[in-house]
Amino acid sequence: MLRRADARAADREIWTLAWPVILSQVLASAVSLIDIAMLGRLGPHALAAVGYVTQIFLLTQAVLFAVGTAGVALMARALGAGDPARARAALASCLAVSITAAAAIAGLVLAIPRPLLELLNAKPDVVDVALPYLRLTMLSTLLFAVSITLECGFRAARDTRTPLAVAVVVTSVKTLLNWLLIFGPFGLPQLGLAGAGAATLGAQVVAVALLGVLSQRRGVRGSLALARGDLAPARASLVEVGRISAPAVLERLVLNLALLDYFRMLGDYGASAIAAYTVGVRMMSFSWIPGIGFATAAATLVGHSLGAADPRAAQRAGWRATRFAVAVSALLGVVFATAREPLARVFTDDAGVLAELGPFMLTLALTQPLLGFHFTIAGALRGAGDTVTPLLGAAIGNWAFRVPLAWAFSHAGLPVVWMWVALVFDHVARAALVGVVFVRGRWRQR
Repeated sequence: MLRRADARAADREIWTLAWPVILSQVLASAVSLIDIAMLGRLGPHALAAVGYVTQIFLLTQAVLFAVGTAGVALMARALGAGDPARARAALASCLAVSITAAAAIAGLVLAIPRPLLELLNAKPDVVDVALPYLRLTMLSTLLFAVSITLECGFRAARDTRTPLAVAVVVTSVKTLLNWLLIFGPFGLPQLGLAGAGAATLGAQVVAVALLGVLSQRRGVRGSLALARGDLAPARASLVEVGRISAPAVLERLVLNLALLDYFRMLGDYGASAIAAYTVGVRMMSFSWIPGIGFATAAATLVGHSLGAADPRAAQRAGWRATRFAVAVSALLGVVFATAREPLARVFTDDAGVLAELGPFMLTLALTQPLLGFHFTIAGALRGAGDTVTPLLGAAIGNWAFRVPLAWAFSHAGLPVVWMWVALVFDHVARAALVGVVFVRGRWRQR
């Protein structure tokens, strides 16, 4: 057992790592909500177009986050063992893999954008609106590949405040560009949905520039400032990056392909259901952000502890971070459940969308403690290099529960609220699996 002073110190370290990540994610969600709030004034077709493009973009994002997961695991363990050169090699390897993956996915999407949108069951009028936004959004993923990998590098080095500072600047730039390019004040061209895509591209340019400059600071230079001498070790660490990131990439693909299939089935309920899902997910993303923040803290601390050959400290860090995540997620779930109607009216005044949005937000609010739990435990496992268990959780939760149940409910002609209910079973299954594996403790010997 930890002494009380040691326990307080451990809790402070978790919060120190988690709160900048939480605020960074709040800002990222705020940008999404700003998009929705501005584009919602263009009508339900624009909202539906954003929803379809978001599903494709999230698939790309998911792959890049998975590569970043490998970076955190490898860099944190190397730094915990006092080996910054090995940490830099891992960072260089992750950058190479991330950029290559982004280029491959963006190239595929840009080659066949219309068929992809039609595959998601988008109606022709929505496809026409979505195409310019899709093209610009996918171009931005090449820059996003660099920025997210550098962010993961900072977090592995226990510096979560620098990515937060960059996020503040990028959010401000994105908001300003949104206003200028969507609505065209001061005689500028009014680009509508395409303007939001151009704003995303411009904001990512700023993010890469800032993170690149800040990685050269004296305090983090040993682990983040890449030099020519790091390239040869980076080639050697590509195998490790592949071993850890491959299951994480598969997890994201399994999850996002399930979301795409779910989204396609949701299209049968009409544009109002699609718009409700798009708005609701953007709003509710604030309530599962604590899980992301504490998962990042857990991954970093578990990696450092294992690198320092202290598996018991690694397990304690995972459980303490999870306890905080569940408590905060539950509180935010209550807030979003009780205030769901006034919050929805901030983003849309369409009666059909509002009718579908209330039950959706209530369902997601009830699942928040489960999300906080499985997000954080999965983060701890990834920090230990176990990316297979989260993959299995995503596969079982989505393909054994969410997708089959959604298919059954939609084909039975049940109301759209049953599509929301299918989400609950997904999160229960994932929480159960990762919890059992973490308790068994085999990840400590990896």
